[in-house]
Amino acid sequence: MQPHFRFAGFMGRRVHLGVTGSIAAYRALDLLRALLAADLTVSATLTDAGARFVTPLSFEALGASPVYGSMFGPAGQGEGAFGHLEPGQDAAALVIAPATANMLAKLAHGLADDMLSCQALAFPGPRIVAPAMNPRMWQAPATRRNWDALADLGFIRVDPESGGVACGDTGTGRLAPLEEILAATLRAVSPQDYAGRRVLVTLGPTREPWDGVRFWSNPSSGTMGACMAMAAHLRGAEVTVVAGPVDLLFPSGIRVVPVRTALEMHEACLDLWPSMDIACATAAVADFRPEPHGPGKFKKSGAGDLRVNFLPNPDILKAMGESKADHQRLIGFAAETGDPRAEAARKLAAKGLDLMAANDVSRQGSGFCSATNEMFVIDATGRVESWPVLPKTEVAWRLWDHLPLD
Repeated sequence: MQPHFRFAGFMGRRVHLGVTGSIAAYRALDLLRALLAADLTVSATLTDAGARFVTPLSFEALGASPVYGSMFGPAGQGEGAFGHLEPGQDAAALVIAPATANMLAKLAHGLADDMLSCQALAFPGPRIVAPAMNPRMWQAPATRRNWDALADLGFIRVDPESGGVACGDTGTGRLAPLEEILAATLRAVSPQDYAGRRVLVTLGPTREPWDGVRFWSNPSSGTMGACMAMAAHLRGAEVTVVAGPVDLLFPSGIRVVPVRTALEMHEACLDLWPSMDIACATAAVADFRPEPHGPGKFKKSGAGDLRVNFLPNPDILKAMGESKADHQRLIGFAAETGDPRAEAARKLAAKGLDLMAANDVSRQGSGFCSATNEMFVIDATGRVESWPVLPKTEVAWRLWDHLPLD
């Protein structure tokens, strides 16, 4: 799992996991691990059919507690007299993954003939459902009707993906990627303090082509920006990412605008910025671009004393700061070598920022291609903080806490 999905700090919150009779049931074990890694407490219910694919003991061994089974199972197995009501009293969210066509029908029509369907009917909080089934079952008119009904009933729906399934058929019906289900679940248990806000995040490097195969760039992986985008998304924001050339996965709720060069990123950002409430510029934009040699590959034979001329790229962050409206907020990032404090303060003032986060990329565990960062943070109110090496997910969460919104 990519680092920007590894959010923790949800201690004290509980998620109830429902597992039904699909071959994809084994993937619920990985989802359980991911939820526990987020510091969530997890309980689980396996339907009778689900328990034929993966055993309750597997969930118990990994840390789920309690684990429910049959409505009228033997005493002492966690069911209890009111097990069908208990998750609704203690859990912040219920997620059913995988959900079979049969379970979708039960949920859509309010049927409650086993432990899990009773728990779902009685659950008052967010209910997330991620189906998995044969593509022909998924496309059946009854299933499509039930799926639409779940939206009307307020379920958070995680669509299945397309691909090969166990029987050999190909089509839509595979359980959604773990990251997609995890993101939906973490969003359901996160504070929604950014709900209704439109957030723009730039991330990754830019690549400035010189000839047909070579370019000028830097080693940015885009992880810090991805963490900022994910944290805003989890907290309810409508997020748009302008991404340089990176290999990053985002949940379907985040819009991604891919770009390659600084000029393309400049155009995309200035086009989107007027419609946004907040922008967070983490991208490592190349300050200069080589004057193009041409579309073909430059041959080293006969090159002699090779010289490459460079042209300045536009300052995207400064342009956004100059056009910032009173209601908009702007966050900048500065990747420095050496003490970043003076440069962070200068850029905060020069570019009209509300918050500047700077780090020394020459330090181990801080900067490019790292899952952690050590940050110096300064905002327009004069508040200054130095943060130790932290996971970039935690840095992102703290920065959204730190941003002065009003």
